[in-house]
Amino acid sequence: MSHNGVALRAVTRSVVFLTAGALAVTALSGCSSEDKSSKPLAEQDIAPVARDQVADGGTLHWAVDTVPETLNTFQADADATTTTVAQAVLPSMYRLDANGRPQVDPAYLESAKVVETGPKQVVLYKLNQQAVWSDGREIGAADFAAQWRALSGKDSAYWTARNAGYERIEKIERGDNDLEVKVTFARPYADWRSLFSPLYPKDVMGTPDSFNDSARKKLKVTAGPFQVKKVDRKDDEITLVRNPRWWGHPAKLNEIVLRAVPRDKRATALAAGTIELAEVDPEALGRISLAARAGATSGASPVAGPGGRPAHRSGSNLEAADALRSWALAHGDDEEAADDELSARQKKRRALVAYEREQAALKGFEIRRSLEPAYTQLALNGASGPLADERVRRAVARALDRKALAGVVLSPLGLPAVPVGSHLALSGQDAYADNSGALGGQDAKEARALLADAGWVPGGPVEKEKKKGEKAAGTEGKKAARDSAGEDGEGGDGSYTVGEDDKGDGQDPKDHRGSGDGPRHLAQDGKQYANKLKQGGAPGAYAPKGTAAPADAAKKALAKDGKALALRFVLPSGPGSQTLRAVAGRISSMLEKVGIRTEISKVSDESYFKDHIASGQYDLALYSWPASAFPATDARPIFAKPVPAADGSLNVEQNYTRVGTDQVDQLFDQALGTLDAGKSRSLIRKADARIWAAAGSIPLYQRPQLTAVKKDVVNAGSFGFQTPVYEDMGFLKKGAKPSADPTGH
Repeated sequence: MSHNGVALRAVTRSVVFLTAGALAVTALSGCSSEDKSSKPLAEQDIAPVARDQVADGGTLHWAVDTVPETLNTFQADADATTTTVAQAVLPSMYRLDANGRPQVDPAYLESAKVVETGPKQVVLYKLNQQAVWSDGREIGAADFAAQWRALSGKDSAYWTARNAGYERIEKIERGDNDLEVKVTFARPYADWRSLFSPLYPKDVMGTPDSFNDSARKKLKVTAGPFQVKKVDRKDDEITLVRNPRWWGHPAKLNEIVLRAVPRDKRATALAAGTIELAEVDPEALGRISLAARAGATSGASPVAGPGGRPAHRSGSNLEAADALRSWALAHGDDEEAADDELSARQKKRRALVAYEREQAALKGFEIRRSLEPAYTQLALNGASGPLADERVRRAVARALDRKALAGVVLSPLGLPAVPVGSHLALSGQDAYADNSGALGGQDAKEARALLADAGWVPGGPVEKEKKKGEKAAGTEGKKAARDSAGEDGEGGDGSYTVGEDDKGDGQDPKDHRGSGDGPRHLAQDGKQYANKLKQGGAPGAYAPKGTAAPADAAKKALAKDGKALALRFVLPSGPGSQTLRAVAGRISSMLEKVGIRTEISKVSDESYFKDHIASGQYDLALYSWPASAFPATDARPIFAKPVPAADGSLNVEQNYTRVGTDQVDQLFDQALGTLDAGKSRSLIRKADARIWAAAGSIPLYQRPQLTAVKKDVVNAGSFGFQTPVYEDMGFLKKGAKPSADPTGH
């Protein structure tokens, strides 16, 4: 699922994309003997070292997507940077380790366990006696109670984006002493560990006014290794500084500056020395890798310039340009023309010099790579048209080679090209199991049989083709592509049908070079729209033109009731779309082989989710969802069966495919209401198998995580599942070497 984003509980899955709250795994009992524990497909890559090898002091400049509109993760316009700040400055009862398993954070919590199951579930939290807010007050039951009341959903004056789990709480009270908090649930709640992460002080949660306003622009009271010093929206940065009241291991860094830098500007910012850490896209990866190779072969050889030509190191180019100008004037050439020629050469020289300087600067960086706790899927809109028939959806799924599609994205990056086997968890998480067998693997013969059974037959009579701009089969509403003109001058709607058009741009859909998935882009994360309708900066994606149909395509074209089988593949059209372009192209080619044509519609990033995915104006689409270790809570609204709303419209929650069943809903409800971890896990896996069988969405690949990091920055990079340990980040001591055992403090 895609549209860049961040966390969600009940209303959205968007505020905590990488926090323990969104990913922690509920584990009230151990795995049964029948459970097979999976492992993450890729390890985290953070250059881990022991704390005694990290220098004291320094400022880490860290590129982020935005300076957020709010610092309250429970509000609808919270984003990924909101989460990053919360992780550094606020308590969370649990944090994830590198394998995606939850661990009690001893800085805040000595223990937490279910102490009663009947007649009510009671959880007893025992807090760290040293845990205090930055104003000196102890963290305690009053903070837990204030957060529960704010997020319970009972008071509409609180502008909350999510309340899942909190609405099940009956009461919160002090235990035997000030360090104990008793939480009593009105109904059993398997995902109780998802609560109070992060935990805000009662000063924020105590009243609607403070909740709605006080934590938007600043956080006066915090309780982490860092605290918020300044939110500077003019310079687009947030400064975090050491918290003098922090009782845990002291933060190694003096400051962390979170600086908003557009993704296409990050390589330049790294080279300029304005940031030391940034998630980057494959284009920046290429520039940094080129610099590393040039550095490895440096010596007497010239530095490679653009296009592979050597970049000159002296001022001879300027001298030659002066000579050229003199020659031109001496031979009677127009002075202005000579000046233009000189200007062009000077610009080229300056560009080469700038390029050489950038390459030299980028040698000081490396790429740390892992996989994000998120996956990209192909969504099939089952609301109307051909895809309303489950047989057609299953045919689409059976036509896909998911391993090949994963390879398009991951193989060029040296990451494992393993298709995702679950809608509800990723490899390494307790709930993960490959349930794709419920649908079946690639089988073109079976796909054709399913289509035939649904009445789509080759060579059937077809009515006159609709003019461009009219609806494709199965698509309702106006042509979404009218929202943006085609980038390539292909007309205002940016559409074409794969297999009808051979006016190629030279892009081979089988070409994997240069592909890669830029981390957390809006066009790829459905959770972001679920949290807010604010769009921007999304990479585009569309199938490459030139995906010509086989010579006998006309004979194989499928038709039913006078209509050809053509599905509208809606994708964003913004910059940075190489990966999704390649993936969409391969999907279209695979579908073409079983007789399904795809009409590619490129639409503006701003309208992609709001006007197309959320409103159902598409047949096929690519976007991403984060994996949650609380799928019974977080994934339910994504796969819930749509129901009619009071005004007659269809309430789809976050189920943008409009495909759901009563049985899936029941399995989610049962998993949420049992305190037996093994039983809950089994129910979640059964739900996932039913979701596969319904073929509303097809998980493809886990998204890559590429982080450019200055070589002396340690304990930071591509974290994978792990909640970052902010107090351990820093710069390697001069003369120190990475520790063989970085786990000790």
